[in-house]
Amino acid sequence: MERAVVQITLLGLLLALVTTLPNKDDWDIYSFHINSTVSSRYATTVITSRVANRMDASKEIEFHVQIPKNAFISKFRMFIDGQAYDGIVKEKEQAQQQYTEAVSRGESAGIVSSVGRTMEEFKTSVTIAAHKKVTFELTYEELLKRKLGKYELQIHARPMQPVKDFKVDVYIHERASINFLEVKGRLSTNALANAITKTHADKQAWVYFYPTEDQQKTCDSCGEQGLNGDLVIVYDVNRDNSLGDIKTSDGYFVHHFAPSSLPRIPKNVVFVIDQSGSMHGRKIQQTRIALIHILGDLAEDDFFGLITFDSAVFHWKRELVQATQANVDSAKRFAQGIMDRGATDINKAVLEGAYMLNAHPREGSASILILLTDGDPTTGVTNLEAIHSNVRQAIAGKFPLYCLGFGFDVNFEFLKKMSLQNSGVARRIYEDSDADLQLKGFYEEVATPLLTDVTMIYIGGTNLTQTNFSQYYNGSEIVVAGQITDNDIETFNPQVVAISGTKRVTFSDTNATTESTGTSSDSHIQRVWAYLTVKQLLEKELQLSGQEKEQVKKEALELSLKYSFVTPLTSMVVTKPPGEDTAVLHKPKEGENPQLEGSVVPAHHKLTMLKSQRSQGGGVSSYAHRPSSFPRGGGSSGYMHRLSSFPVEFLLIAGADLDADYQDYNTVAATMSSPAATQATVPLSHRFLLKTENQSLPLCFDVTGNIRLKLLHYPNRELSMNGELDSVANGGFTKIIIHFKSDQHVEVDTSEITVRDGEALTRHTGEELITAGSVTVIRRNKEVDVAAGDVRIIILTHEKDGKEFLWPVLRQQPSANNAEGILALKPPVYEEVQQTPLTKLKIKDQEVDVTRSSAADYSVVSPPTLDCWLMSADSALQTRLDDFIVTQL
Repeated sequence: MERAVVQITLLGLLLALVTTLPNKDDWDIYSFHINSTVSSRYATTVITSRVANRMDASKEIEFHVQIPKNAFISKFRMFIDGQAYDGIVKEKEQAQQQYTEAVSRGESAGIVSSVGRTMEEFKTSVTIAAHKKVTFELTYEELLKRKLGKYELQIHARPMQPVKDFKVDVYIHERASINFLEVKGRLSTNALANAITKTHADKQAWVYFYPTEDQQKTCDSCGEQGLNGDLVIVYDVNRDNSLGDIKTSDGYFVHHFAPSSLPRIPKNVVFVIDQSGSMHGRKIQQTRIALIHILGDLAEDDFFGLITFDSAVFHWKRELVQATQANVDSAKRFAQGIMDRGATDINKAVLEGAYMLNAHPREGSASILILLTDGDPTTGVTNLEAIHSNVRQAIAGKFPLYCLGFGFDVNFEFLKKMSLQNSGVARRIYEDSDADLQLKGFYEEVATPLLTDVTMIYIGGTNLTQTNFSQYYNGSEIVVAGQITDNDIETFNPQVVAISGTKRVTFSDTNATTESTGTSSDSHIQRVWAYLTVKQLLEKELQLSGQEKEQVKKEALELSLKYSFVTPLTSMVVTKPPGEDTAVLHKPKEGENPQLEGSVVPAHHKLTMLKSQRSQGGGVSSYAHRPSSFPRGGGSSGYMHRLSSFPVEFLLIAGADLDADYQDYNTVAATMSSPAATQATVPLSHRFLLKTENQSLPLCFDVTGNIRLKLLHYPNRELSMNGELDSVANGGFTKIIIHFKSDQHVEVDTSEITVRDGEALTRHTGEELITAGSVTVIRRNKEVDVAAGDVRIIILTHEKDGKEFLWPVLRQQPSANNAEGILALKPPVYEEVQQTPLTKLKIKDQEVDVTRSSAADYSVVSPPTLDCWLMSADSALQTRLDDFIVTQL
């Protein structure tokens, strides 16, 4: 079999732009899963898609996903007829040779590049025989960066058609405990809001997005091609003024340093604004708007300067002045009069800004230089290396330079190198209606310095990532990773030394400096170190030249190959079945076409792999993706859910005196526990958990015996769900029946699914998709997914002492809030009115005696435990338990 390799080409880009949407009659995406696990701010996301060719002839099927620009792809594989085809990461030059040979034969072409502000897009395709299936699986990794006091995990979903088995599962675990959790993005609003379930429990959080097939067609960003938008999970962790959060494992460590409640440091800031002719129109208007807003946010103890430039430099004032109201108002009037004209002398303008800061040293303050430009230097000193050298000498490491590149006409690599050489960063400002908000957002990130001259010290540490930082800003975070010498944790001693105002401060916490994660996360900490090291080596390589540059490039390449990261130095070679071409996945640089070194490409361009050959069936089909299930074990995954428009879920919990690991809200949990010193004559007790919102602990109560319970019932439709509790200690439900019509129901037990549709009765034991009327049933490993219209129910299978039992979860429910049953219980609101000698809670003006207990939460695949206030069933339910008991399932 001859092999061909895919490389980024402009031809491939044009092909991608004209690719037509798939015809659903041709193929069917029957499963689309995105699974993201975040631990210590490091996210590993798996996108898995299953697609079937419904045609009577072979069909070319395309896999198409978007991933964050900050991420590295680390795995890609396809499964066809039980055979796995894995991607292998190779040096880019090695893949280039294969590609050149393939193109000379006219065999293939492809693309991997940027799309929009924060995402990259990846496509590849494969020919599938008639009535056959293929599974695509893509894994990418990223370290979430803290900005403005929060982390954001961005997940993009565009499956190109509505999918019956669609779900997004996110699990977050943070040792420092999670402070808040929000879900934003276009897929979180209006019609899709009640498809989102979020659970926050101390150190853990879960977010589930389970839109029904109907919702995927009718939401704001939906249509006949299904979903198209982002889900953004936003969170932060609890912090203090200590050394921060350090995790160690198998000789590696990662340190997150972000002390809170520090006094702000007054700043000296000079704004250097490009007003050359290329800034004409909306760019100069938005710059004026943003600058006027930024000036208004200056604190009175700040000092500032304002420079505009074209072929000459213009000062508002020739020295820094205090940000008094009168000075700010005067600067605003100056900003309002900024007009575009002339050429671009970046060198002279930046040197003048540096001179102003150097001429105004102020003890106990932090200096910042901010440049905004939209083009290349066109007058004065125009040699880029000369400008870099001049600026580096002028700043001399005294303060950071932040470069904002407006649009795509700017030489972004030139700005990035100049920023990195002067302890700053470069940020692209996109030409859009919100450009002024982008400018203001960047300023807010650096508006409040808290520390300067930060030095991270690790006695007993080696192979460290960056350890010196010019400034630490409120809402940001410093992350350092490294290796522990000889894996000797006893001699490993971290500390941080910095300047706070006029004082030298040292952060050290010998009582709680490190936490070993154990063997289960060995590779995780090591991969964080590798990710950070590769990122920083790539930045360092940009700043160097000659032999030093080649040495740093070699180190970055070796690590990229070792950890299978697709970086600007590597490519992923994907071997396809016989008769298919081999494809190569490349990672682009910001704003650059990787095929043509240094060339600039448009703002919105595709990242794809396409073949120039046609499949037997003809045409090109697009399609989507599906990720694997959450990792099992270790409490690192699970399914605990709360529907935003539905108050409560039903959780199966096993009562036991275990340590509470988290608490959550708006979820009801059923558990089963045998009383202490269980005896054959004592009936088994099933414990139910009624979760609360913004309360100290959830409530729990016991139900005795293997009775039948009404789980859910909608009076205005033929929909109800009942379950029968088993007689196994610490078990759950032995059977659950969901009625959709008088002659239509689904019965689930631990061994099979029985579907009755009128007179037809079918039994199913394998993993398959079952359709009966408007009802779809999908059986997966350890769970059954039942969907009917706007209702979606998940039934998990758990095992205890060799015996299996069921546990139900309501993932999606109608907007009408008139449901009855255990799953429909509203979250209770209570007040703690007495602590000693016995605890009392006040619920709806009634005082109730309670005791503290705990239970295992079977809403999660690997059940954690949580504390609860134990009380009688009638007190917790605020009605008689008999109201929830049924005689027949």
